[in-house]
Amino acid sequence: MDVRSIQDKAPTMEHQGTVAVWWVVEPREMKKITEGGFLELVSEFEVAGGGIVNPHKHPTHEFYYVTSGYGIMAIGKEKKRIGPGDLVHIPPNQVHSLKPVSRHAAIHCFCFAIGVKGAPAIDYTAH
Repeated sequence: MDVRSIQDKAPTMEHQGTVAVWWVVEPREMKKITEGGFLELVSEFEVAGGGIVNPHKHPTHEFYYVTSGYGIMAIGKEKKRIGPGDLVHIPPNQVHSLKPVSRHAAIHCFCFAIGVKGAPAIDYTAH
């Protein structure tokens, strides 16, 4: 499972030394696997304590960036605890789900997806 954390990264100075940057994904690092793709969506979502994102899959590279809370991310048969500052890469067509670790606290994520070239439109309300 590809989970990266800003906690594990040292910042580099960019823009003539005026901005500290934590590269969670290096420039062009994912070019080969996303070649010919397109920005499918950008969103924020929250899973309430005791809730779950039901297991599902779609033909996109999906990325969750945790802004608050903690959860258990499942991709295929792997599971991992995630929290603030973690970036999760979900490869295309991999079954995945997410649930908060607590019945009393939500997990909040920023999400974006890169569509795979030639993939059909997705009805996200059906998942």
